[in-house]
Amino acid sequence: MEKPTSTCSFFFLCIIFLVLAFCRFPGAKAQEVEDEREFSYEVGSENGPDRWGALHPEWALCNNGTMQSPIDLTNERVKVVPALGRLKRSYKPAHARLRNRGHDIMLEWTEDAGSIHIGGTKYYLKQCHWHSPSEHTVNGRRFEMEVHLVHQSSENKTAVLGIMYRRGRPDTFLSELMELIDDVAKTRDAERDVGVVNPWHIKLGSRKYYRYLGSLTTPPCSEGVLWTITRKVRTVSMEQLRLLRDAVHDDAERNARPEQPISDRMIQFYRPDTEVPRR
Repeated sequence: MEKPTSTCSFFFLCIIFLVLAFCRFPGAKAQEVEDEREFSYEVGSENGPDRWGALHPEWALCNNGTMQSPIDLTNERVKVVPALGRLKRSYKPAHARLRNRGHDIMLEWTEDAGSIHIGGTKYYLKQCHWHSPSEHTVNGRRFEMEVHLVHQSSENKTAVLGIMYRRGRPDTFLSELMELIDDVAKTRDAERDVGVVNPWHIKLGSRKYYRYLGSLTTPPCSEGVLWTITRKVRTVSMEQLRLLRDAVHDDAERNARPEQPISDRMIQFYRPDTEVPRR
């Protein structure tokens, strides 16, 4: 990982690069394909990840896109950019419902659950869902789980906050939902109102994060998604991992898309100790 430069010009060039890249794409909407029966995670199968782009014309980016996710967050491609600043979250408790989508379990907020602020844009929290194992990797290492918090702006641009987990102590947020997830596990497409859920209970554990421009990781693989991946790898219990995979009805051992090429993309990194002092 490169050391931070002492000149502000480098930081501003990095920001300009990201903004210009983001403007190339209108922004991906938060809608992923809901019916898992149209695709699978079985590599080599007729509807597996390497075939997604051929299944429907509107899914073509899954095969021929140039800014696809997930990627490996490799040190060789990371630039420390203090000007990114701390991640600004303004979450609040709101009513939500759990849905068994067949390929994952999704928690969807049905009221205003707050937002995150990135580059002057407010992205409203819509839903979160879990992948096992993690979709993103760090220097080639894949972890046991990854949660995606999906946000959408008023201009229909999407920003996703990702947190990775290794096996260990139970995740406190999942502990709140275990009985409810077990309930919707009985039936494909099951849905249940779960009352008020506080997204602040999803812990980040660190202010350090990666930032890059990518895509949705399920069809239609729309590009223009602004990704933020926290550096801290949290823990999840084996029981929680087993429940999340057993709850869905795809008979697959995993629901993680394979790693995609980074191409010429920049991966930015923020850590508090390199912040540019305010004058």
